[in-house]
Amino acid sequence: MPKLTNNPLSDPSNWSPETQLVHGGSRRSQFNETSEAIFLNSGYSYPTSQHAEDIFTHKIAGHNYSRFANPTLDMFQDRMALLEGAEAARAFASGMSAVTNAVMSQVRAGDHIVAARALFGGCRYVVEDLMPRFGVASTLVDGRDPANFEQAMRPNTKVVFVESPTNPTIELVDIKAVADIAHAHGARLIVDNVFATALFQHPLKLGADLVTYSTTKHIDGQGRTLGGIVLGSKELIEGDVHTLLRQTGPSLSPFNAWLLLKSLETMPLRVEKMTSNAARIADYLEGHPKVVRVAYPFLKSHPQHELAKRQMANGSTLMAIDVKGGREAAFKFSDALSVILISNNLGDAKSLITHPGTTTHQRFTEDVRLESGITPGLLRLSVGLENVDDLIKDLEFGLEQI
Repeated sequence: MPKLTNNPLSDPSNWSPETQLVHGGSRRSQFNETSEAIFLNSGYSYPTSQHAEDIFTHKIAGHNYSRFANPTLDMFQDRMALLEGAEAARAFASGMSAVTNAVMSQVRAGDHIVAARALFGGCRYVVEDLMPRFGVASTLVDGRDPANFEQAMRPNTKVVFVESPTNPTIELVDIKAVADIAHAHGARLIVDNVFATALFQHPLKLGADLVTYSTTKHIDGQGRTLGGIVLGSKELIEGDVHTLLRQTGPSLSPFNAWLLLKSLETMPLRVEKMTSNAARIADYLEGHPKVVRVAYPFLKSHPQHELAKRQMANGSTLMAIDVKGGREAAFKFSDALSVILISNNLGDAKSLITHPGTTTHQRFTEDVRLESGITPGLLRLSVGLENVDDLIKDLEFGLEQI
């Protein structure tokens, strides 16, 4: 007897995120495997020459080369699109290749980009250093006030690019307000949503045109593999985003796509627990006499707390800690930790801490760092899955060494 098709849950868009991340995008082979198959091939054969031509001219669906199309990547892209509420997605070899594609695919020589100045070092490089080499000017603004975006817009502005929360200072951008400004000027908004994750913030629903992730972070979440993804409308993804991916080749490997598919199954469990731990730690650190400030979106002391509550479902796993005593104190604190590892990665099952001024943002001048809120005593803490009491004891010991 054939399966009934009138069950409302036969439509994956009706599933909850947890179900989407277990079953979304699945394509079973003739062997009916339960775990997604890995298609490690680079090329594909065709039954006839006409069949090959029809695939290359998009008359029929199919795959012709794994640089830009692969069944395992299809499953990962479709699963992420379901979670994000996007029409389409394309996966990349790293988060930075995804960001570079998202920005570069939407501009041409003579265009202009407006970006929030509080960006991850690599993202700021793309906007501030790389794109001007190809005739695309950029303007950086304080992203905390939407009016700054309005003032920076020009007739040739084609892209507005932001992170929210920002790396590493945990500032927020009012995504809906900035989307309205961008669209009023005929520009597109690109949002790097890594810190908030697709579980806690939905930029497309707030008006963004493209969303990017380093899948290396919470999506893999176990320090195993690099990856990135860009999501948005079919028009943008299957148009300029896909074309640039196809012709320049920053492709995600099928094996890494398979790893990410398996990681998505546990992402809600991991991120919810890590966020719960982060909230406890933020509360503990906020009142510590050796801490100048703690930046965590769901702390009431965060200057943009109301915006965080409005556009985020939870505070996520990252925080910034500014310790008294500057760089020397920050180093003593970090070096004394035993459970928490010193690493510039984030979103991992293991708790990680880094000093942005000497790692992720070290190439900038001191003036640029201070303008972005990166003080000498600032540390970025990515909270993991360890016992939260152990983490607090570790932090307490580290602070005692200052």
